Amino acid sequence: MRKSVLEIAKLIDGQIEGEKEIWITGLSGIEEAKEGDLTFLANAKYASLVQKTKASAIIVDRETECSYPTIIRAKDASFAFGQIASLFLDEDYSCHKGIHPTAYIGQDVNIGQDVNIGPHAIIEDGATIGDRTTITGGVYVGPKVRIGQDCLFYANVSIREGVQIRDRVVLHPGVVLGADGFGYIYKDGRHQKIPQLGIVVLEDDVEVGANSCIDRARFEKTVIGQGTKIDNLVQIAHNIQIGKNCLIVAQVGMSGSVIIEDNVILAGQSGVNGHLRIKKGTILMGKSVITKSWPENSKVMGIPARPYNQARRSTVCYQRLPEYVKQIQELKQRVEDLECQLKEQVDQE
Repeated sequence: MRKSVLEIAKLIDGQIEGEKEIWITGLSGIEEAKEGDLTFLANAKYASLVQKTKASAIIVDRETECSYPTIIRAKDASFAFGQIASLFLDEDYSCHKGIHPTAYIGQDVNIGQDVNIGPHAIIEDGATIGDRTTITGGVYVGPKVRIGQDCLFYANVSIREGVQIRDRVVLHPGVVLGADGFGYIYKDGRHQKIPQLGIVVLEDDVEVGANSCIDRARFEKTVIGQGTKIDNLVQIAHNIQIGKNCLIVAQVGMSGSVIIEDNVILAGQSGVNGHLRIKKGTILMGKSVITKSWPENSKVMGIPARPYNQARRSTVCYQRLPEYVKQIQELKQRVEDLECQLKEQVDQE
């Protein structure tokens, strides 16, 4: 891929400062960039690296002070760089074009136009695949699964029966959709399985990271709302309802029947107890466990989760426990010494 600085500036509605007759052949971070690369500066703490980089051009925010032979100023440098990155993707990387001869296609499968299905993929009976969707090698699509348009499923994704996937959904390697919810009842001395009869629904523009699992509902639907992004190694249990534009970071675990409203952020390794409603805009910090509902736009942390500032103060106190213990021991000794002195005075009198 080869793009001129002028082409790139036009794409991101940017203004060029300095040399304009420059060709860009790659993208890179500011420290690793070499001649021909485009890089960006979105954080002031990295400003010193501008004088060391070998990039041919730098994208910066419009308000950022920066001196370099070729600069493209954009409203949001980080977002603009992401837009440009899509130009440099190799469009042939993803999958065999068309339907690979080793793919298995069941009966009554409805396949749209310009669909790609890779080697050894399995499409079971009654499935529907929308236009321009790409299914790479080793993907399993169960019976009566409905897949929308412009989706991309990477290798070894497993989608069980009845799952519904809307448009522009991305599933990374190893994702499992529609496995049974973890439902058992203890009876007659053993754990007996409760049938999980529901489905999973992924709305438009959802992305699910590698090896994440979303379980089917017991009766109705486990739903992931429009625009929600899920990181790697996330567990979403049965009957969970997740709203729009949420961010679920790596190794988050949620118990069943949780309702998560729009624009919630669950940071890495955090957990959510079952049957809770997490209000709009809530942020749960990393390694925290939320055990009750909080008002909208709350920021909470800890086990159990508490208001962020309160939890931070508690953490500082906890870190100083050895110092406090030492002080208590010293005070205890002083009190004992004073008691001994007082006793001696009383005895003498």
